[in-house]
Amino acid sequence: MVFSISNNILWGAHQLESPNQSHRPDDSEIDMLVIHNISLPPGEYGTDCVSQLFCNKLNPDSHPAFKEIADLRVSAHLLISRNGRVVQYVPFNKKAWHAGESIFCGKSNCNEFSIGIELEGTDFEIFTDDQYETLIDITQLLLNDFPCLSLDRIVGHSDIAPGRKTDPGPFFDWARYRAAIHEAGH
Repeated sequence: MVFSISNNILWGAHQLESPNQSHRPDDSEIDMLVIHNISLPPGEYGTDCVSQLFCNKLNPDSHPAFKEIADLRVSAHLLISRNGRVVQYVPFNKKAWHAGESIFCGKSNCNEFSIGIELEGTDFEIFTDDQYETLIDITQLLLNDFPCLSLDRIVGHSDIAPGRKTDPGPFFDWARYRAAIHEAGH
């Protein structure tokens, strides 16, 4: 898949707008990328349940795990599925509701200045080659389009919400990901 960014839209991604977004503060610069993982139901892939959650359409009666989360108002900018396909829920210039209570380098509310990417997965198994390839391609585009974003400001959800979040988890290969970005000249 060939991706490009124009007008804060990732062309090549399926567009499905989430109502769970808001304007960023006027003085905020996008200078952080947050990597997450998600699967719904937990540990199951290829369902439409993540999109249902991000669009406030998750049926709490369709799975026991959904009763606790169906009323959450959350989103991410992007979801990368196991096969590398991408859904964009929130334009990059808008605030997605992905980080929750968070802090990085003394700045709280990381949603204000970050882009959130969800990888379909769990803390308990490896991510696919397709996901890494897609994530690397998109990261390179983001680094080019957002000059305040840098390699040292690409973090996991666990880095900005320690003790509360564990994703992307121990099976996310940070060395592989960072080496590929570095090789691309960033």
